[in-house]
Amino acid sequence: MKIIILEGSPNRNGSSNMLAEQFCRGAEEAGHTADVVDAAHLDIHPCTGCIHCGYEGPCVQKDDMEKIRGRILDADMVVFVTPLYYYGMSAQLKILVDRFCAFNSSIQRRGMKSAMISAAWNSDDWTFDALEAHYRTLVKYLNLQDMGAVWGRGCGTPGMTQRSRYMKEAYELGKSLK
Repeated sequence: MKIIILEGSPNRNGSSNMLAEQFCRGAEEAGHTADVVDAAHLDIHPCTGCIHCGYEGPCVQKDDMEKIRGRILDADMVVFVTPLYYYGMSAQLKILVDRFCAFNSSIQRRGMKSAMISAAWNSDDWTFDALEAHYRTLVKYLNLQDMGAVWGRGCGTPGMTQRSRYMKEAYELGKSLK
């Protein structure tokens, strides 16, 4: 299976990317291929809502999204990776997801699998409620098959994350994919 991992952390060596790396390791050991997109460090402009794309055509904006579109549509699975910022995904990942507007129907027809990986400083039981609801909505809207999530509570620093159970959970999620 071809997996595209959309990383939305501005911190290349931060907690959410550490979890994504473990997921990737497990998935590759299970025989899958992983294509990592560092969305936070690409030139991707916000969707302007102009609808010039007609929800399925080329976007009028000429940026790095042109390179990513084909990679997403070529994948069998998409993994959303983000630190928790004010109880939602990072702006860097949200900009990329908003640009799905120009190829929603193509994603919906693919019937792709998906997963979510996130890390947060907070460890309250409600920490991920809003992000989890957003992810579930994306799964429904884009006709994705949810394969699971890693909700890294108490992963505020790379050291905290390294010592957490979530490193193993991320690896096991990747390894479990069929």
